[in-house]
Amino acid sequence: MILAFFAAATVSVASTHLPGRSGAPASIYAFKMKDIDGKTVPLSKYKGKVLLVVNVASKCGFTPQYKGLQELYESKKDKGFVILGFPANNFGAQEPGTDPEIKQFCSSKFGVTFPMFSKISVKGSDENDLYKWLIANSPRPQDDIEWNFAKFVVGRDGKVYKRFSPKETPTSPEVEQAIDEALAQK
Repeated sequence: MILAFFAAATVSVASTHLPGRSGAPASIYAFKMKDIDGKTVPLSKYKGKVLLVVNVASKCGFTPQYKGLQELYESKKDKGFVILGFPANNFGAQEPGTDPEIKQFCSSKFGVTFPMFSKISVKGSDENDLYKWLIANSPRPQDDIEWNFAKFVVGRDGKVYKRFSPKETPTSPEVEQAIDEALAQK
């Protein structure tokens, strides 16, 4: 009986599309996510763009990075650049709000106009598949998300180009250089 349980567990794990297993998505474009208004958005909508994927929170010491994210978005959106914000409550319960509350906070406090998505989990047993994929395909696949405002630069090909810790601000020279390098690739 125990053997049958383990056999069944092995089959279900082997048949899922986990990062690093056969059948894992080749690019970010394979994912569909709910936006902050609850609409399903295929990330293939952003095909050919350079993306900055960021897990965000409203009550964090890094929350002022929203200002830099918006500035970065405004300065580069006409070059084929998009920021995708994913609220997450994984660190110190610093994103307790509902999607409508988060949307209101971002627009009223920081004038956010880049795409925001529905709150997800970026770490732990309920980690969203998108974040599993981002981490597994980043330069540091062994490292979980450290905190709010971790950043992934995704190239025009839909693959992770660079990964930055939350301490790296959106307008830091390193982040901007990585985005500019990705934008220069056709």
